[in-house]
Amino acid sequence: MIVLHPCALLPSCTTITCFKPFSHNNRFVPSSMVPRLALSYARTRTFSCSARNRLKDLNGRDFSIDIVNENLELEDDGGDDGFSARGLYARSEANDTDEEEAQKDGDGGYSGSPGKDYDRDPELGNILGSFLENPQEAQSKLEDRLRKKRSKILHTKTGSGKPMKVSFNKFDFSNSYIWFEFYNVPLAKDVSLICNTIRAWHIIGRLGGCNAMNMQLSQSPMDARPSYDYIQGANVEPTTFYNIGDLEVQDNLARIWVDIGTVEPLLLNVLINALTQISSDFVGIKQVMFGGSEFENWNENLKSEDAGYGVHKI
Repeated sequence: MIVLHPCALLPSCTTITCFKPFSHNNRFVPSSMVPRLALSYARTRTFSCSARNRLKDLNGRDFSIDIVNENLELEDDGGDDGFSARGLYARSEANDTDEEEAQKDGDGGYSGSPGKDYDRDPELGNILGSFLENPQEAQSKLEDRLRKKRSKILHTKTGSGKPMKVSFNKFDFSNSYIWFEFYNVPLAKDVSLICNTIRAWHIIGRLGGCNAMNMQLSQSPMDARPSYDYIQGANVEPTTFYNIGDLEVQDNLARIWVDIGTVEPLLLNVLINALTQISSDFVGIKQVMFGGSEFENWNENLKSEDAGYGVHKI
């Protein structure tokens, strides 16, 4: 006889194959484990059996039982009508058992194990997981987290509230300088930001990304489904950004030489939009001038780093 734990359901369709019959002088052996059979020796019998079935436990979760036996021996115990088994064991498999859930949710959180979905931020996972159990406590934890990490989430604007002035002075698309005047001497991180912006602008322009002759989507009605004619787009005359120099900085002034090649105002507009945002959020730019051979107090003979001159590769 095979006896399982009293709280577990018996398999509905379990097949047991034995080479030799069991002894009928058996008794139950109490046990708190699921399920385990102990040995009280009766007449020696050697057999091999296996049983497997899957059903659902009282909580509706999948539950499977494997019973495997090798070299089972039965011997007489002296009238105790006992039954025991050596090498017979049962292994239960369940999805998220109560013990595992208790270990994972020791803080009273939601038993859905949110850590699996928030491996990169387990703290946030615990907060969101406990929201159904105690919404007020979860909200308090979330607000405390935002206060502690506010500096990493929200950045204070370091730019200027004044609009950036833009002017043109005999600008030649094939051979001109673009001049910059900052409110203060830019820091190293500010210069790096300006260089990265101009580098990205040059790459997009060199790849023909700013072609005003192919603006199909921006010219289509907003209430209609967007459509793109790839044949028309392929036949548009391409535009390219021919060449660009390095960014030169003197104190609060800077300049860069460009050879755009084709007359493409859209390319200039893209740069102006980017610089406007940089001036507002990061580093204040007083004005930008396109063209001209001279600008403010720029000194052509000043080439010393000690005097505030520097060249930055684009």
